[in-house]
Amino acid sequence: MYASRFTQLIVGLFALLGIAALVYLSVRLGNISIFPTPGYTLYANFDNISGLKTGDQVQLAGVPIGKVMSISIQANRAHVGMRIDVNIQIDTEAIAAIKTSGIIGDKYVSVALGPSEHNLTDGGTIRQTESAFVLEDAIGQLI
Repeated sequence: MYASRFTQLIVGLFALLGIAALVYLSVRLGNISIFPTPGYTLYANFDNISGLKTGDQVQLAGVPIGKVMSISIQANRAHVGMRIDVNIQIDTEAIAAIKTSGIIGDKYVSVALGPSEHNLTDGGTIRQTESAFVLEDAIGQLI
């Protein structure tokens, strides 16, 4: 009887360890954040986001400064919500562009700062945007 309880305890511990490993991998591979990161939310509207998805990076000068948190349609345009690191200030004349890392890599939002001294606040909108480059459209124009 003692061996039976010991075996059950070992099996239970391995099951809990397996579940914990699955949860950890799901969070890491799915770009899911359990605890909200300190920061603020900005929005941008694009004509075409071509493959951008929630969880993709937001970069400034090639350095990650946030993540895409939401994508929706507003006034027939893609409305993208981005969570920006609290230590990074984005000015009112910044430009947000959809870029691709590599030839067929992941999409990300690249932010280029403008000359303004006034910064956007939580819930603000980046007014100047550049939509994603779509290779099929460029080839179609050549033909």
